[in-house]
Amino acid sequence: MEPKASCPTAAPLVERKFHVLVGVTGSVAALKLPLLVSKLLDIPGLEVAVVTTERAKHFYSPQDIPVTLYSDADEWEMWKSRSDPVLHIDLRRWADLLLVAPLDANTLGKVASGICDNLLTCVIRAWDRSKPLLFCPAMNTAMWEHPITAQQVDQLKAFGYVEIPCVAKKLVCGDEGLGAMAEVGTIVDKVKEVLFQHSGFQQS
Repeated sequence: MEPKASCPTAAPLVERKFHVLVGVTGSVAALKLPLLVSKLLDIPGLEVAVVTTERAKHFYSPQDIPVTLYSDADEWEMWKSRSDPVLHIDLRRWADLLLVAPLDANTLGKVASGICDNLLTCVIRAWDRSKPLLFCPAMNTAMWEHPITAQQVDQLKAFGYVEIPCVAKKLVCGDEGLGAMAEVGTIVDKVKEVLFQHSGFQQS
């Protein structure tokens, strides 16, 4: 689906679905975005939208994403004057849960430092911390093992965000070790766990 320069709006309360916003960043694990979205849509009562970074677009085709896909251009195309909507604020209001999968090393560093220079990092900076935010680190083993990575992951946890830990496997680059994004099934199971803990969500 092509990006749409329009904001999602909440349905009437009686029909209200649980809104999951997926953030995707520039790790090769973004290849799994179509599968991840498909598996999330299999959960009854969920509505899904995606926010992508520009680098993440290298790893998937928008035509393979069957939900609304937002990117940086949508933020700027929507806002022309003071009365216009601000997309990253509308998205943080719309979403009940934010899932960042994959979270690459660059965006991890940005979020830990409070940098918000694209649509996704602006949503995260403005995020309502009473709502769940799940993140799935994904990077080369050498990057994962750098001392600053643990510090940055701990900083995100200190914000109240929930890590879905990376796993050890043979990476696309040929290296073997920790740094691969958690399996899609593991991620979806964690989302389900959080959903069913949420007082406003009941499985259909």
